[in-house]
Amino acid sequence: MKLPKLLTLCIFLLVYSNGNSEGIKSLNMEGIDIIGSTKEAYQRPNKIVIAHRGASGYLPQHTLEAYTLAYGQGADYIEPDLNMTKDGTLVCVHNIYLESTTDVEEKFPEKKSIDGHYYVKDFTLKEIKALSATIYRNKDGSYRFPDRFNPDYKFLHVPTFEEMIMLVKGLNNSTGRNVGIYAEIKNPAWHKRNGLNIEKATLEILNKYGYFDSNDKVFIQSFDPDPLKILKFELKTKLPLIQLIGSEDTFKPLLTEEGLDEIGTYAAGIGTDKNLILRNPSIVGKAHKRNLLVHPWTFAKETVSNDYNSLEEELYRFYHTYNVDGLFVEQPDIAHGVLHEWILK
Repeated sequence: MKLPKLLTLCIFLLVYSNGNSEGIKSLNMEGIDIIGSTKEAYQRPNKIVIAHRGASGYLPQHTLEAYTLAYGQGADYIEPDLNMTKDGTLVCVHNIYLESTTDVEEKFPEKKSIDGHYYVKDFTLKEIKALSATIYRNKDGSYRFPDRFNPDYKFLHVPTFEEMIMLVKGLNNSTGRNVGIYAEIKNPAWHKRNGLNIEKATLEILNKYGYFDSNDKVFIQSFDPDPLKILKFELKTKLPLIQLIGSEDTFKPLLTEEGLDEIGTYAAGIGTDKNLILRNPSIVGKAHKRNLLVHPWTFAKETVSNDYNSLEEELYRFYHTYNVDGLFVEQPDIAHGVLHEWILK
């Protein structure tokens, strides 16, 4: 089977940029800035680039191609969102339903649920594999970022979690780098109500591929504290856990002194909406006081806060003024460049 041309090109750029002893200063491919260099250029002082759903600012999110491009652009961790199929397979897709990021409405119109969604849990893996992955669509069918990629491109697909892991580990083996996985288990309570134990399934897959403790480059994240506590105290995982925190009022108790103390009993850090830090930068110091990492989300060229003139400026401020430990970004090459330039200074 031939690899899709785009994936082949991404792998070529990745291998060439890491294998060429002189490095590549900058290589532009139709607006995509591939930052390549020798392995030493990826060494940074304890701050990380997390590729949000892969290099989703350039390619449809949660595809092997987006993960490959993120790897080549210098990401330290790549984020898969995890949901479970009808036959119990973990697949990488953002929502518990499929219509936002696939052509499911064209392929399986009869599987539409009574509330209008096409839930992952109602599809077998074989059916999921028949879908094409697309750029993200809003509820009204419009594209969230219409200028990204080509909405008519139908040759990308939804990967399984195992496929994603094998890709990252294979590239690590080829390049000598050690890029990590930053997995989010999506709506665990909903999965449980539908007879699917996503916490256990996620941990089993990670263990299968050699991820066991804090020395392994894996984070598991969730907005819900309960599954994180299950992973920590019932399933006895030693992998680092991240408590996600949104800007909704329901999350406010987690950012109190007591809330952060509680998080410190089961998690290694917090992943906050970046706007929470913009409004209250002291969150970072309070978390660090408890030895909690801080990884805010989500940064992209199209969603730069009004306080900044560019994504580069916003990233620099969060990394070096607010002193966050890492961040989720949809253009990993830009974040890599911001950190690399700071080191050279």
